[in-house]
Amino acid sequence: MTLTKEELKEVSDKICKNTLMETLDISFCEIGKDYLVAKMPVTPRVHQPDGVLHGGAMVALAESVGSAASHMFLDAKEFYIRGIEISANHVKSVSEGYVFAKAEILHKGRTTQLWDIKIRDEEDRLISIVKLTTIALPKNKNV
Repeated sequence: MTLTKEELKEVSDKICKNTLMETLDISFCEIGKDYLVAKMPVTPRVHQPDGVLHGGAMVALAESVGSAASHMFLDAKEFYIRGIEISANHVKSVSEGYVFAKAEILHKGRTTQLWDIKIRDEEDRLISIVKLTTIALPKNKNV
């Protein structure tokens, strides 16, 4: 899938409006043949009590970008996308700036998709490693 920056911003605005992604100020900033990148500001709104980025916010960022990538790379008119498993290892703390989550497809099956998601800071330092499994459910069936 190839989108211009303007088209990606339009898709990002549409997907994120009135969702947790809007609450966390997550936006999509880059898309390629088999990956999607989202960014999230690190502010006190997403800190844990000691002033560093909350692990749950990182997991929310990762699931958001991985699920959105499945949504964009599959026929979203035909399928609902749901995350069914997520695993995260947080390896570094960050307290300000932006973090960027890059979801890269490891397995693109007809029913399940496996995503490798790396979260990095503005200096390209690894912050978290996440594995996400999504499932594509036909819209003609009850979810």
